[in-house]
Amino acid sequence: MVVAALTTYPVKSFAGVEVDEARVEEVGLQGDRRWAVVDLDGNQVTAREEHALLGLRAEPAGDGIRLLAPGATTLDVVAPRDAPPVAVSFSGQDRARPAGAEADAWLSDRIGRPLRLVWQDDETRRPVRPEMGGRDGDRNSLSDAAPLHVTSESSLGRLNDWLLETATDRGEQPAPSLGHDRWRPNVVVAGGEPFAEDTWGSVRIGDVPFRATMICDRCVMTTIDRTDLRSAKEPIRTLARHRRWDGATWFGIRLTPVLPLAGAATVRVGDPVVAC
Repeated sequence: MVVAALTTYPVKSFAGVEVDEARVEEVGLQGDRRWAVVDLDGNQVTAREEHALLGLRAEPAGDGIRLLAPGATTLDVVAPRDAPPVAVSFSGQDRARPAGAEADAWLSDRIGRPLRLVWQDDETRRPVRPEMGGRDGDRNSLSDAAPLHVTSESSLGRLNDWLLETATDRGEQPAPSLGHDRWRPNVVVAGGEPFAEDTWGSVRIGDVPFRATMICDRCVMTTIDRTDLRSAKEPIRTLARHRRWDGATWFGIRLTPVLPLAGAATVRVGDPVVAC
């Protein structure tokens, strides 16, 4: 097995940025999900409720990010290292640093309601929760459950076969095959049997060791079409026919780096993936 693709998501729920290589930190790939959107009360806002977030992009830019959207002026936002923290309601983290009024206005104008952009600074220590497979010392960015999310080409291929079967059985027009962007993984793996990742305990990507923390339970985010940002029944409807247990549907796995990381821990497209 090898790494087929690497993606970081500088702002949680924004579109991703494909990269050829990425440095691995204790909270995941460098720059991944260190920024997020909250409402004026500090409650997390994601694409689950605001689908339009998926149509926005953020790219690394110096000591911060560049915000981009169709028809909008780009905006460079510097990491607000000296801004007084504000209250937020992320699990395991109750403070983050606000990006500032200009970034908030750019974001609010795109989504159509007052929102704030916040940043997880280097001093924040957000644990990976024990019920998500975390151990003492495991740390996370602002991602949902663990530092790294992995999907496989073989598993997605099997799911696309199931989707075609479902459409045929129901007399429906088959939809185009799904891409990995529906799942928002950091790492796409090529090779191996479908859903073999369910059984992984430890994984080495290139020279970097990881521990599997959990299989991913999937939510309505996967049902949002990335072209028109509308929701549909698939793939959850079909996934539930084949991959439902414990009251949830499952696809992909989450990993956390094995600490301490040695030297320049970097993963690259083409790196071998060895699991056991």
